[in-house]
Amino acid sequence: MNNPDPTGTNWTDQEIDLIVADYFDMLSMELSGESFVKSHRNAALQEHIRRSSGSIEYKHQNISAVLQRLGRPWILGYKPAVNYQRALVEGIERYLDIEGDVVTWNVPETPGLANAPALFFEAPPLLQDPPLSVKEPDVLKRLVRKFDPAARDARNRALGERGEERIFFSERARLKEAGRSDLSRKVEWVSQKDDGAGFDILSFSPEGAERLLEVKTTNGYQRTPFYLTENERLLSAERPDEFRLVRVYDFLRTPRVFELAPPLEESVILRPTNYRASFAS
Repeated sequence: MNNPDPTGTNWTDQEIDLIVADYFDMLSMELSGESFVKSHRNAALQEHIRRSSGSIEYKHQNISAVLQRLGRPWILGYKPAVNYQRALVEGIERYLDIEGDVVTWNVPETPGLANAPALFFEAPPLLQDPPLSVKEPDVLKRLVRKFDPAARDARNRALGERGEERIFFSERARLKEAGRSDLSRKVEWVSQKDDGAGFDILSFSPEGAERLLEVKTTNGYQRTPFYLTENERLLSAERPDEFRLVRVYDFLRTPRVFELAPPLEESVILRPTNYRASFAS
């Protein structure tokens, strides 16, 4: 037979490349608001690789799990399944090496924010994840280092600015809804004038107390890592009552948000990532 039944055999690199490319195409469509029918896409893949519908569905879930670990958005209908193989991780790496990260670097304009309602602040995630039932392969750890999600989001200035803009208008709306239009008019987008202040937005509580908001934005999910500067960390320690770290995530779909209060070490694990070198103290 020219096309033997592949059931029970490992996926080939060609099969993996096909399903990874198909997944990213569907993801791009979902994030841009285009519709598609998953069952139709699944059936089309079956014609090319002769894998079962269930096998293709599960491989899509594996891809979601890898993207989750990389701090990238995934297709909502494919819940992450972590029991993936080395070959799939390598296939995703091949795709990203060739195609880049167009999906998560695309930051659309968000018109109408001046009249948008205040965002709902949800509870932050717990510090510790439950233990994984499957040991994370070394190839994935290397891929995470190669495509560092925290470094990616830190470089994406458009994403950072759009996140700050969303919080700026959300704070103004929150104060208006609380009957404090006077304070709403005083909310200031500080980082537009002073990028070294240690926070991005000056806001207020309804009682008039200052809120110093440092905004960290990602297109990934709520546990995507992020960078915190030493200046920001010091300000959080110096002014713990006023400082709040505002985490905006899933920005390309419907932005979701939570905030962390100092001491930040009780909410996140802080690790030094670089050193400042000089020739004098």
